[in-house]
Amino acid sequence: MAAAAAASIRERQTVALKRMLNFNVPHVKNSTGEPVWKVLIYDRFGQDIISPLLSVKELRDMGITLHLLLHSDRDPIPDVPAVYFVMPSEENIDRMCQDLRNQLYESYYLNFISAISRSKLEDIANAALAASAVAQVAKVFDQYLNFITLEDDMFVLCNQNKELVSYRAINRPDITDTEMETVMDTIVDSLFCFFVTLGAVPIIRCSRGTAAEMVAVKLDKKLRENLRDARNSLFTGDTLGAGQFSFQRPLLVLVDRNIDLATPLHHTWTYQALVHDVLDFHLNRVNLEESSGVENSPAGARPKRKNKKSYDLTPVDKFWQKHKGSPFPEVAESVQQELESYRAQEDEVKRLKSIMGLEGEDEGAISMLSDNTAKLTSAVSSLPELLEKKRLIDLHTNVATAVLEHIKARKLDVYFEYEEKIMSKTTLDKSLLDIISDPDAGTPEDKMRLFLIYYISAQQAPSEADLEQYKKALTDAGCNLNPLQYIKQWKAFAKMASAPASYGNTTTKSMGLLSRVMNTGSQFVMEGVKNLVLKQQNLPVTRILDNLMEMKSNP
Repeated sequence: MAAAAAASIRERQTVALKRMLNFNVPHVKNSTGEPVWKVLIYDRFGQDIISPLLSVKELRDMGITLHLLLHSDRDPIPDVPAVYFVMPSEENIDRMCQDLRNQLYESYYLNFISAISRSKLEDIANAALAASAVAQVAKVFDQYLNFITLEDDMFVLCNQNKELVSYRAINRPDITDTEMETVMDTIVDSLFCFFVTLGAVPIIRCSRGTAAEMVAVKLDKKLRENLRDARNSLFTGDTLGAGQFSFQRPLLVLVDRNIDLATPLHHTWTYQALVHDVLDFHLNRVNLEESSGVENSPAGARPKRKNKKSYDLTPVDKFWQKHKGSPFPEVAESVQQELESYRAQEDEVKRLKSIMGLEGEDEGAISMLSDNTAKLTSAVSSLPELLEKKRLIDLHTNVATAVLEHIKARKLDVYFEYEEKIMSKTTLDKSLLDIISDPDAGTPEDKMRLFLIYYISAQQAPSEADLEQYKKALTDAGCNLNPLQYIKQWKAFAKMASAPASYGNTTTKSMGLLSRVMNTGSQFVMEGVKNLVLKQQNLPVTRILDNLMEMKSNP
């Protein structure tokens, strides 16, 4: 494989951003000179793209002293260059023209997240002429970075206005053709940017007769047009090195969500999935409300305000990288082990301190001093590492505790296990009605999710009489029945189209209650939470992909 294609998408996008911040000249690490100080102006879209990839410190190392939102009130800073990183939207362009007129900065490097149209470019040119600032506009670039990379091999299309390209947006009955076109174009634009950044032309496969096919056709057309124009093609030339004609082309599989509606409703049991499901987790940052103690306040006092804390769960965080796919009880256990090993190291440092405090009177102390000096030196040099370890332990203790509170309050282990049984069509040990009508088990939304999974996965839809009984129980539990209406219509429609997706026959084994973590020393009181072990499950998407890779025929 060409070296170009080997780098992960996260690296590729980070390199592209650093090049942009370096005035579109490749960023050289070991240059001795000070970086050129500059201002970064972005819109919300630009902010979402940069924040998961570059920390404030990294921006500072690149010479970014200030980073501001385009539509905030900004003071003129006449002697610094400004790097803009924004979407080419009407209001952004107007604001940029206004900046030119007000002569805010010394020079302007305009970078558009996705390609700017000819007419909008002319608007900027006219504004620059009128403000006689043509010489100040140093460079205008299309960056083709309109997607957000969250991990080495995971990206999302957008975060702002994401409801505009959501499942609901595409499937709502009153959508007009023009709106549908807009949604498709938005999706295609992001995918196109992704492949430009990756520097590879994909092989596209999609499910027929769905929105996925519309996206595939449009993306195909866009890629072909770009390749046809050899002089301006984004996939040739020096930008990519020799990678563009390699025979290793990535496979792009576009799948319609309707193939598998049960999985997104499914309650989860692995660390990352739980954080995403029960906490406020966006763009690798989790926001927690710290409940400050109410117990000790006098009666009738106002409860204290909750502190909001946010933590970044990034690829740099080794604990997160290692455990994000682990079942939750394992994570709790690992946090506990990390804490114990940290405490042992800390005690060692304390012990050395107390020995060093000895007066050097007696012989023993003197001989101890000499070999302890070496130990102390190594202890001191490992301090930054220790502090970082402590920070990560605190972070995961807080996050895991917050998750655990949800699991216990909503009986998520029960839901997870029951749904796994439904999806793998094994025998159920208690009736669905019991869980729905149990007031302690979960929120109305949890109950609705459980019932929808049951409804979607059932070979035979429940009889009208049974359905009425379920509906009554759901209504009593405070559920909104609209989702059920939708799924009912969807299922009737899907039945005509295809057989229901099967989820393979897998089971989760319950390992009895968590015996080992239960010892009193642990911070996680996990009484009553089942220790469920995950079995390998192949979801419909995985199976589609396997078939495509093995070139099997698949409808």
